[in-house]
Amino acid sequence: MEKVYQDDDEIEIDLRELLFEMKKKIWFIIAGLLIGAAITGAYSKFLITPQYKSEAKLYVLSKETTLTSLADLQIGSQLTQDYKILVGSRPVLQGVVDHMKLDMTYRKLEKKLTIDNPNNTRILTLTIKDPNPYLAKSIVDEVANTASDYIGEIMEMVPPKIIEQGVVPAAPASPSIKKNAALGGLACIAAACGVITLKVIMNDTIRSEEDVGKYLGMSVLASVPDDDGMAKEQQRNRSKRKLERKKRKTEKNRRGE
Repeated sequence: MEKVYQDDDEIEIDLRELLFEMKKKIWFIIAGLLIGAAITGAYSKFLITPQYKSEAKLYVLSKETTLTSLADLQIGSQLTQDYKILVGSRPVLQGVVDHMKLDMTYRKLEKKLTIDNPNNTRILTLTIKDPNPYLAKSIVDEVANTASDYIGEIMEMVPPKIIEQGVVPAAPASPSIKKNAALGGLACIAAACGVITLKVIMNDTIRSEEDVGKYLGMSVLASVPDDDGMAKEQQRNRSKRKLERKKRKTEKNRRGE
């Protein structure tokens, strides 16, 4: 037994009864799985706009010399964080919007842009997501070029180098139809199990002698079988009497009576 307390009342849950009920309602759980997966899968496929992702990469140099100086490497790592902020700044993004004549504000472009800096590197990864894969590639390339020129002009030093331009993505990055369908199916399974559990908890129907003591706090003096039970009992009694008559008849024939 597992006890659950709610509103100062003690509720007992028979786990065996709960598992038995879930086994009886396995079709209900499977139906929930299939329906949930179908609904979320269809929603992801037909109602969510696919987003394509294109990436470009910038390499940060502290100065136009070699990479043999430890100080040069340290300065470059520090500049990477400054460049990360400058790439997503308003002048850079507004310049991209104006040059490409995009039908969006720089704030909307800012939401499409993701800037990452892998640990212990001086590389900035720029990512653009857009429903149009060709536009995503064009925008990320323009952001990289505009940011490089802007940083070189503002900081009066060697601008970051573009080491990788964007490519036209062949497949959307989101949504993941399989993942969403699986999550939807699991959510509906949880909901179905919750409904069954609630039904078991709320069911206070007296079905056995144990339930009388459990719900009413009374002891059972006698029990009366239901109609089906009485019919089965009568059938057993008739079969028993028939077998006894047959045995007596066999005994008489054996004695020659």
